[in-house]
Formats: sequence, structure tokens, C-alpha cells
Amino acid sequence: MTKTTKNENANDNANDNANDNANDNAARTTGAGGITLVIGGTGKTGRQVAERLTAQGRPVRVGSRRGEPAFDWNDSATWLPALEDVDRVYVTYYPDLAFPGAAVQVTAFAEAAVAAGARRLVLLSGRGEEAARRSEEGLKASGADWTIVRSSWFNQNFDQSFFLDSVRTGEIVLPTADAVEAFVDTGDIADVVVAALTDDRHIGRTYELSGPRLLSFEDVAAELSKVTGREITYAPIPMEDYRAVLRENGLPEEFAELFTLILDGRNAHLVNGVEEVLGRPPRDFSDFAREAAATGVWDVRAV
Repeated sequence: MTKTTKNENANDNANDNANDNANDNAARTTGAGGITLVIGGTGKTGRQVAERLTAQGRPVRVGSRRGEPAFDWNDSATWLPALEDVDRVYVTYYPDLAFPGAAVQVTAFAEAAVAAGARRLVLLSGRGEEAARRSEEGLKASGADWTIVRSSWFNQNFDQSFFLDSVRTGEIVLPTADAVEAFVDTGDIADVVVAALTDDRHIGRTYELSGPRLLSFEDVAAELSKVTGREITYAPIPMEDYRAVLRENGLPEEFAELFTLILDGRNAHLVNGVEEVLGRPPRDFSDFAREAAATGVWDVRAV
């Protein structure tokens, strides 16, 4: 676990202690030798993980259906070519670990990855998702050096797909009533994942991530109204009506089940995984909203 150093007492052994600490950190930090496969490397967290690793001089392979070689969760024949010369993997699963069949695929992939020589697996999971635990256990059982990163809902769901069109049209319609969520920034997730991929102190750890405060969707609408300069409202609807909306838009109805994680309050509390790993507080939603608005992504003319 990465922490800020608390013991800064000056004494005659200060230089020796500094050298010992430097040697210890070097021994526990994985080098930049093999390739890191980033599954979903063009997605919300994967893209940022790939960028951060590349900036550190670490070779990265983007795992996607358009990658070279291609990677497709639904085609196991693509897994081994993508794993060639790979020694660690950031594992993200689309559409969600809570979906039927996810645990079977993640378990099979983890076993294939270890057999191919990958020794470090970092899995992006979800807070409070009981179905996701089966994928976590399957990955742990593979024999890999593992880390589990459980995340709350992303801030970036509002400016990258999912809720983007709703923000642009000025009405967020969801089956969440007045429930609250501890939205987390994908930049924080990426920083934690990179630490887990590159520092041995995170092996065998499970981290739960959230933002610094709980927000209802009405709170979110108010934050977005403030930064866009126009009224954005939140309109709660019954769950069955939302299922119909998903069907009309050709999306899996299982997405509706993810809202039960908000409605029953299981995640209606803050956790300290970001600070535990990175030694700093998580990014606030208002900071995200202000920076996203400055890009023009929510301008009505952009629709």
C-alpha cells in the first residue's frame, strides 16, 4: 500500500534510512519489462491507464476488438494472441461483471492469462455488486498476483456516453428516486490501477473507491446546471418504464438492474480506497463538471 511518509525525525541515521527505503521501494516496484495488456484500452478507465503506463515508458497493448491483435470477450480464440509477451493485465469487462456469463468468461480468461505467462492481474469490479464477486473469486483462483479495484459510478458517465445525451437535452430521466451515490472520477481509478499494476505492495489487496461526497441525481443536475449555465433537471421514473426505454434504444434490460445498487442504499457511504492507495483525497464531482463543461461537450449546439 502506498502511503505518505510520516516518520521524518532527523537523526544520525537519516541518510542510511533514506537509502534503505529507496532500495526497499525498488525491490517492491515491478519493472517495465513485459507488455501490459489493457482490456478496454479505449474506454473510460482503460484509455487513461494506457496513457499513464506509456508515459512511464512501459510497453502497452490495447485490448479491443479493433486492436492489433484484436481482443473480444466473446471470442476466446482472440485471447492468446493478445496475451503474447504480456506479463500483466488490466481486466475490465463489458458490459458489466453483474451480467449473466461474466464470471465464466473472466475466470477462463484469468486461467488462460496465467498459463500464457501473465503474472499480475488487476480487475475493475463494482462496489456492492454481489454478482461481480464470482468474477473476483475466479480471477483470484487463477494463481495470479491479483488486485481488485471496486468502483462507484463514474463521474464520466455524464460526459462520455451513457448520460451524455440526457445532459445535452436538459433532462436526466432515471429510476433512482432520491437515492444517493458516491460518484468517483475515472482519473482516480486510473491512478489506483496503475499503482496496482506496477507496485508489488498492492498484490492481494481489494480496494473500494468512491468520490469525496454523496450526491443524489438531483444534486448532480444542480451541479451540471451551474457549470453549463442552463437548466438541467432530474426526472425519476418507475423501473419498468426505464426498462422500456432501454428496449426502445436496443440496450440490454440488465442495465436496469444496476440501479438497484443505488436504490437499496448499499453504496450510500464513502470509502477511502483512493486516499489509501494514492495518499491524496479523491477528485470532487464539481471539479469534474467544471472541467468537462469547459470542453463544450454539453453545449446544446453539440447535439
